Formats: sequence, C-alpha cells, structure tokens
Amino acid sequence: MNDPGATVPAASSRRRAVVLVSGGLDSATCLAIAAAEGYDCYAISFAYGQRHDAELAASARVAAALGAVQHRVMNIDLAAFGGSALTDRAIAVPEGPTAGIPVTYVPARNTVFLSLALAWSEVLGAHDIFIGVNAVDYSGYPDCRPEFVAAFERMANLATRAGVEDTEPLRIRTPLISLSKAEIIRRGEALGVDYALTVSCYQADAEGRACGRCDSCRLRREGFAAAGLPDPTRYR
Repeated sequence: MNDPGATVPAASSRRRAVVLVSGGLDSATCLAIAAAEGYDCYAISFAYGQRHDAELAASARVAAALGAVQHRVMNIDLAAFGGSALTDRAIAVPEGPTAGIPVTYVPARNTVFLSLALAWSEVLGAHDIFIGVNAVDYSGYPDCRPEFVAAFERMANLATRAGVEDTEPLRIRTPLISLSKAEIIRRGEALGVDYALTVSCYQADAEGRACGRCDSCRLRREGFAAAGLPDPTRYR
C-alpha cells in the first residue's frame, strides 16, 4: 500500500485515471478494464468505519496485482453518523431478501467517495474516474444508478477548475453499469483478474473469509455459478 503522502510518480505519456477500488469483485474488474484501456491507474480506497474492513487489505492486493501506479487509502469516519448495518454494529446485516433500500446502504457513500476521487483527479490532471457501480445485479442502492452518475458528472464539470478551464471534460466511467454479475466475472476472467484476492462479504472476518449468507455473498456466489466458473471465495 503506497504512502498517502507519496509524491506523484514522474509523468508518462499515458493518460491517467483515478479508479475507486474497494477490494471487491466489481471494483477489481473495473480496475482491470481501466488498465486494459491503456490508462495509468491511480487507485483510491476508503477506510470509512466499515465492519468488513478486511476489504482494505484486499484492495491493496488488487491494486498491486493489477499494476496501479499508486494506491491511496483515505480515512473517513462515516461510522460517526451510523445509519447503516455496514457502519453500525448494532444493526444486523440481513441474511435474506429485503424490500426497498436495504440497511446495508451507507448514506451518501458514493457521493463522498467520488468527491474525494474528483479532488485527486484534479491534482493528477486525470479526466477519467472509474467506479464499479452496477445497476443490474446490485442491492438497490440509489447511488449505483445511472441517474446518479450522470448528475455527479454534471456537477464535477461545474464545480472544479478542471471542469471550467480545461478543454476536455471530466468523465465518470462506469463500465459495469449495465452488466450482470456473471458478465462482470467473465469480463474480469478474460482480463486476468484473480478473484481469490478480492473480498465482497459484508461480514467478512479479519482473514477475509466470507459468511456465505449476506446479500453480497449471494450475488457473488450466483454470479460465479451463472458464469460457469469456480467460485474462489473462502468461506468461514
């Protein structure tokens, strides 16, 4: 994991992109796609008080394996607000289908994450920010929808010096937005992603082993089955 205070590496002729990397399956695939498109990738992860903080170690593994130029972990205390099963241990993680927006939704999480990624992109001179949100096999989160991404992109181009002064617009790239989980897995497999490095479980233990019961585990397991590929997840 790179030092958050590290200087930006010497300039190269390749375009730069900031990629949000949680350590999960989707973000790993997103990073692989950005790298395959020829970007120098700057990975950013967030320690936000999540109960499944084993994903942070996974994010470092993924960033290193997929050749990120730099990997930064930002510390944000979203647990101070609570309101989500992922940041408040008094709220149980559901282990079955739920109606509406589930309690694993973290208020304003992607808005906060993208804002920080946007700040780094300005410093780097990057016009592309990749995020692995998905509107097909997702858990009903409002900040994973195309409408949200389009609105944030408009805001980014209004609220930043890069958006106002540069001739090239800022773009929020969502290459997984319309893919099923099986399609995401097949795409990553073709790009050489080692999914054994990733952690998706909302209740992963300190070693990154999955519970096999939460919604994220269900979507991941069903995705590998539908893709016809072995599931490398380590379960408790």
